[in-house]
This record gives sequence, C-alpha cells and structure tokens, in this order.
Amino acid sequence: MPTGFFNIPVPKNEPVLSYAPGSAERATLQAAIAAARGAEIEVPMFIGSDKIYTNQRKPLTPPHDHRHILGHFHEGDAGHVEQAIRAALGAKPMWEQMPWEHRAAIFLKAADLIAGPYRAKLNAATMLGQSKNAYQAEIDSACEMIDFLRYNVAYMAEIYQQQPGSSPGIWNRMEFRPLEGFVFALTPFNFTAIAGNLPTSAAMMGNTVVWKPAHTQIYSAHVLMEVFREAGVPDGVINLIYVDGPVAGDIIFKHPDFAGIHFTGSTGVFQHIWRTIGENIHRYKSYPRIVGETGGKDFVVAHHSADPQALAVGLLRGAFEYQGQKCSAASRAYVPHNLWETVRETMVREMKTFRMGGVEDFGNFINAVIDERAFDKISGYIEKAKADPNVTVVAGGSYDKSKGYFIEPTLLETKNPQSLTMCEEIFGPVLTVYVYQADNFEQTLELVDQTSPYALTGAVFAQDRYAIDLASRKLAHSAGNFYINDKPTGAVVGQQPFGGSRASGTNDKAGSMLNLLRWASPRAIKETFVPPTDYRYPFLVS
Repeated sequence: MPTGFFNIPVPKNEPVLSYAPGSAERATLQAAIAAARGAEIEVPMFIGSDKIYTNQRKPLTPPHDHRHILGHFHEGDAGHVEQAIRAALGAKPMWEQMPWEHRAAIFLKAADLIAGPYRAKLNAATMLGQSKNAYQAEIDSACEMIDFLRYNVAYMAEIYQQQPGSSPGIWNRMEFRPLEGFVFALTPFNFTAIAGNLPTSAAMMGNTVVWKPAHTQIYSAHVLMEVFREAGVPDGVINLIYVDGPVAGDIIFKHPDFAGIHFTGSTGVFQHIWRTIGENIHRYKSYPRIVGETGGKDFVVAHHSADPQALAVGLLRGAFEYQGQKCSAASRAYVPHNLWETVRETMVREMKTFRMGGVEDFGNFINAVIDERAFDKISGYIEKAKADPNVTVVAGGSYDKSKGYFIEPTLLETKNPQSLTMCEEIFGPVLTVYVYQADNFEQTLELVDQTSPYALTGAVFAQDRYAIDLASRKLAHSAGNFYINDKPTGAVVGQQPFGGSRASGTNDKAGSMLNLLRWASPRAIKETFVPPTDYRYPFLVS
C-alpha cells in the first residue's frame, strides 16, 4: 500500500464573523433561523447504518419560546444502547486499521463543512435550540468546533511523531493504538462545540463511540451528525443515541468492552459515574479512561490597583454572557472597598442597557436559560438571596417563564463571604460580590482558595505586578484556567487549553494534545537486528 510521512495543514483559529447590520453573514443566518422556525423536523437516532425512529417522540422547543415546536426527537431505550454498543464494536476493526491520514482527512473535511455550507445552519440550530445569541453561537458552534477539529488533527499527528531513541543495532518505535473497546461520550447542553468535541476527539484516535447528548442539545447535535456523515465518518464509528442517562449507564458501565468515558456535566453525576466504574472494575477488559470536566464556582478577585472600568466590563461579560450558563462563568467576585462604588455604578448603569428576549432579535444581549428545571433552580437561589439579611440585590432579581425561561441578570452584594450564592454553583446569570478592605488582599486570596471545592477558572485584576505575582502563587491550585486582567471565560482552542482540577474534573485539557493522549494506548516496540547467540556476558570471562 502506498504510504508516506504526511504534514497536516497548520491550524489557525477560525475568524469570528461579526454579523453586523448589512453583512452577508447576518442575512444568511437570519434566513437559516427563519427556515428552521418554519419547519418541524423529525430527529432520529443514528446507530450503525440505521436512522432509528421510535414511538417515543419528544418535542424540541426554543427555551425563549417554549410553546413553539421546532421538531421532535425519537427517544430510545435500553435496547438501543445495546444496539449502539454492538455497532461501535462492529465498526472498530476497520476504523482502527484505517491509515491515520484518512481519519485526519475526514475530520478536516468536517471542519471545512462547518466553516462553509453548514455554518449558518449549525449556528441557527444552536441559537434556537439552546437560546444563544448570534455572537455566542458563532464563537461556539462555528469557531470553537472548527478549531477543535483542525487542532486535534494536528495534535494527533504530533503524537504519532513522538518516537523514542534507539541504541546501535536496535530500532525502537512507539505506536499509539486506540483503546480496546468502545468509548462513551456524555455531553452537555451549553456548548455545541463541547458536544461535538467529546466524541470526535476519541474517534479520530481510532476509537469508536457511543454518544449521548443532553436532551436540550439534541437539535444542534442532529446537525453535527449530518456534518460528520457528509464528511465521511463511517457507519458505527459515532453512534448518536437519545436515552435517559441512568438507562445508558446501567448497560454501558457493566459492559466488558467499556474502555472510557469522555464527560462534561455536573460534579454529582461524574462522581456517581466514577463510583459505578469502580464497583464494576472487575468486569472490564482494561482499566477505563475517565475524563471529565464538571463545572465550577468561578471567581474574580480584584486588587486595589485594578482598573475599575476593566473590572466592571470583565464582570459583566464574564458573569452574564449566555445567561451565565458556562462552566467558566464568573459567579463570585471579591472587590476592594476603594473600587466598589465605581464598579457598582458602572455595572448598574450598563445592566440597564441589557436587552433580553429571543435570539431572533439580534439586539438582545440576554436570552433564556435552558429549561424550566434550570429556571426554577436559579430563581430559587435568587429568592433565598432576597431573604438573606446579609445580601442586597444591587440590580436585577426578576424572572418570568410565561413565554420563555427568562431570568434577569442579577447582581448581589453580600456582607458574608460564605453566603449561599458565594459557595454553591448556580449556573445562571447571578453574580455575588463580597467587598473587602483594600489592605486585606492576601487574606482575601486565602478566602478565594478555600471557599469552593471547585477549581476551574478564575481571574485577578490588578495593575500592581507584585499583587499579580502573589495571586498567581496563592491561587496556584484554585483554577485550571487563570486569567490576568481578563474575564474568566472564552478559552480558545490552541491558545488556552481548557480544564480544571479539584471538584472541577480531571484537568485533561480539551483543545490540547493532553486530551488526545487519553484516547490512545501506546505500544513500545523494540527490534534487534542481530540478536545475540550466546547467553554469556563479557564480565563472566575469567
């Protein structure tokens, strides 16, 4: 078979389109939104070569307009989980034997399809299905997904090129096998790119995958699957199923060929999965890879030397973009008393200019939270804050779910740094600020580190470099992604590999070579060209 050493096209981050009034991309996206709203589609599962339709049809509705039906997905059961596992294992021999450059070509083509003909369709699906505005959808379902595919292909090639040295008469080499068995990808609602990256990063390393997205992300997951199939992902390599998590887990985590899980979701679910895998460890052919990112209680801490305007904007964007439904969203802030009045006034003034409503109106900065369950949880935290004598509602605090699940961005000030909304993950547009005495910066850093079990993202704002250095050292284990004079959100593939430790996950850094290494099982090969023919070593000669 012809072969060669192949150079991957050097990846570059996909440019973010502006969607400014009068731009071509704005008109194209608006047309895609109108087409999607005007249709009612049937969304099947994809298992092997089959599209699976069931008699369990569930509606797909925009969170900002929950009475409108975008379509229906066909929910599966335990039998479909077993079918997906069989399909993944059946596809595995041919897929893992395919030369790596052909796997690379498939996913590079997928990136180009998203960058080109599928861009508007995928962004529209993310906007409508997950209530993201045009910019948030563009940086997620278009740019980040494209970047994941292109950079991961380059990382794959880099991994394969890493080879050991050899002594005279010996040739040592390393091959990177896929895992033995199938990989389970369990993906969240909030980022279409994460939902696409978790199955594809494992698949491009030669693994076959059972993919279960969050029910609230199925609408855009369906478009991703269309892209993967058009790009040439063979049948059975990625199997997309819509089943309840416990139903899938009961079968997958007892299967002897379970080889690993790629997960993004809640800490509670991930810890339950870890315990379940441990209880079933005797069943597996190999020790499964457990890779997960589980959220955070992300902080912003400001020094008295910080620029108050930059701090205010960092908090506004970091806390309220995409309604705070980012694992990295700023949720607790520590502001010195010398800056708070200016920061508060700026934030209140700017929050009054926020427009909230459906994604179809490009003037809306704030949209809806994902579903009624999230709405009830977030509004419950707001009500508890209102009842706390230590907490003041500085701005916002209202909510309404009559048409869509709308929660007004809410700014709280607390006198108690251990108050409920400073400690617990809310996953919504709620930011709590604790105002500290400006000369207590070092003690406040200790408070930041000790308040939360999470360690995903965090930021420090300061002009004093000694303060930045001190925060960097004191908060070394408090965040896997640490930002200096910037909001704690918006990690870019190839620039800021993403992931945290402690209760925030395994810190395997999505968007880096580190993550792809988890989906490979290396084999070291030593070949001796002229083997010895006598067991005796020279030292034995008398």
